[in-house]
Amino acid sequence: MSVPERPSLLSLSMFSAFWWLSVLGGWALLATAVAKVATSSLTIAGWPLAMTAVLLVVLELLPLVEGRGHDPQGVVMSTAFVCGMLFLWGLWPAVLVVSVAAFASDLNVKKSAWKLLFNVGQYNLSVAAGWLVMLATNHTSSLQHPLAHFAGRDLLWMVGVWIAYFVTNDVLVSGVLAWTDSFLAVVLDDLLHYTMMTFAVLALSPLIVVLAQTAWVVMPLLLIPLVLVYKTAQMSLDKEHQAGHDSLTGLPNRKSLRNALEESLSRARRDQQPFGLLLIDLDHFKEVNDTLGHHVGDQILIHFADRLRASVRDADHVARLGGDEFAVIVSDAEESEVRTLAERIRTSLVDPIAHDGMLFDIEASIGIAMHPEQGHEPDDLMRLADVAMYDAKETRTGIATYAAARDRHSADRLGLLGELRQALDDGDIELHYQPKVAMRDSSLMGMEALIRWEHPQRGYISPDEFIPLAERSGIMPLLTERVIELALGQLSDWRCDGLPVPVAVNVSVSDLAGPRLVELVSAGLRENHLMPGMLQLEITERVVAEDSLNLDSVFRALAKMGVSLSLDDFGTGYSSLLRLQSLPVDEIKIDRAFVSRLADTSDGSGIVQAVIDLAHARGLPAIAEGVETAQEWDVLQSLGCDGAQGWHIAAPMPARAATEWIRERIALTGTVIASAAKF
Repeated sequence: MSVPERPSLLSLSMFSAFWWLSVLGGWALLATAVAKVATSSLTIAGWPLAMTAVLLVVLELLPLVEGRGHDPQGVVMSTAFVCGMLFLWGLWPAVLVVSVAAFASDLNVKKSAWKLLFNVGQYNLSVAAGWLVMLATNHTSSLQHPLAHFAGRDLLWMVGVWIAYFVTNDVLVSGVLAWTDSFLAVVLDDLLHYTMMTFAVLALSPLIVVLAQTAWVVMPLLLIPLVLVYKTAQMSLDKEHQAGHDSLTGLPNRKSLRNALEESLSRARRDQQPFGLLLIDLDHFKEVNDTLGHHVGDQILIHFADRLRASVRDADHVARLGGDEFAVIVSDAEESEVRTLAERIRTSLVDPIAHDGMLFDIEASIGIAMHPEQGHEPDDLMRLADVAMYDAKETRTGIATYAAARDRHSADRLGLLGELRQALDDGDIELHYQPKVAMRDSSLMGMEALIRWEHPQRGYISPDEFIPLAERSGIMPLLTERVIELALGQLSDWRCDGLPVPVAVNVSVSDLAGPRLVELVSAGLRENHLMPGMLQLEITERVVAEDSLNLDSVFRALAKMGVSLSLDDFGTGYSSLLRLQSLPVDEIKIDRAFVSRLADTSDGSGIVQAVIDLAHARGLPAIAEGVETAQEWDVLQSLGCDGAQGWHIAAPMPARAATEWIRERIALTGTVIASAAKF
């Protein structure tokens, strides 16, 4: 996982403290080593020292055996020769040669200056820590007085040197890397692998001592086991990399994402910084696979992975979860920043993906879950982002942030569902009514019944919050039954008061499954002694876009009964003109999304004009929803719109207030509508 930019070396932090300690201490040792070696005779050490130094530098230039954690945490193969030189000729030649080797290695791979200075320093301090063990056990050596011979008991103090060298190196490196995570987390990260690899290399240092003392000419043969150790370690890490990465796109996989989530949560708790998780699903990708084959689908996934990498920041973690699902951990970011990145990802798909001479328009649905606002554990964040992603897909918004109100499995949502059931039993659901008037003379065309729920503790709960809950939980038919019962009861009351005003009721797709709605309406009209034309049912365009024999039979049965049908939210769905021609609708309602743009753009009025002309071509009235200003009213009137409803005319009102409003409107216009929407 990428990490943010390092802290400043001039501000006080664990990073700067360990860096300055290593650089000042380690480079002071190097300066002393240069002076000591320059003033010493190398005759006694001779060719064994030269051979050891050459092999040390050569092995330092080999790539290090990296740990699964952070660079430069890893094992360099030259470590055995560093300790061998320390055992044989003491501190100063070991410090000098390891400094030259580390400097050359870092220059070779073009490491930044701060890393180069640190690496030289921390190696020297680690060697010095091992020297202190030798000093404490009275086993010092030097260029003038090298280790004379090796005995089995020497292994005891040599192991002590290895431990001191290893611990010092690990602590210094972890201290400098503690800005990426907590100090303890960095120390423990990959510790077992790092320890085993380090001591496997260090264990060769006694053999180096023996060969340098007895047969220095054959020392190059030690490259064979060391290179084998290196290759074995790399094979192990390659297998582990494959286990944590997707073979098709090269991105980290689900297992890797979970580890990264745990790291992000640990860092967020420590630094008190929020972060977000994006869950991304490609829309209609299955159709590509089914139509053109998995080979083409795989190429599209590779192209998308490339665009995804290019869209995120260096500090973000990208993963492929499987199939056409991807994820991004957006570190150290507020919700607005996370959403901006999600929009950038969707924007990256504006240009079609080209493959084998074909162009593929791909879209993505993205769900967002935030820590700490919405989740505190990896599994929680994954589930909440998944809920949000399906919300984005269902609503066709493209991007959605997790909302408990739309999570059918959240505790709050389940509690709200139980309370909604109770409200239905207790009769706490009521209707408000919003007028629909004719634009030619402002006469009343009818009232739309809008459901309202005033919760005793929660207060007013928006229909946008509880209606999706009812639809997904299976109680929508009960809610619709209550709404129709109330609407027909109000129709009956108004008729008795001499106010024959039609009422429109919204129905959902779940209400249209089977004959239940037809039977419910028929029985309700009969019980209240009402003409069918007094009731209008509003169905959304997205419902009728589903070309279903069952839906068509319900529409025909309602039309045959004499119940008026209104096509609501027109222009926001995907119904074809042919489909529209076959529907027994009596009215088309223009969605508020188009009405609101009338005053701002000429395009807005052009779209509305097209809808009005389409309605008139079918012999239907066009009714504008959400008319909120006089300017919108005037433009609609000039375009030939037949009717309107919205706050410019009147807000939704309780039954009593609606009755008074109807009386005033009839008195004002002198018109009483006696039948439903046959306008």
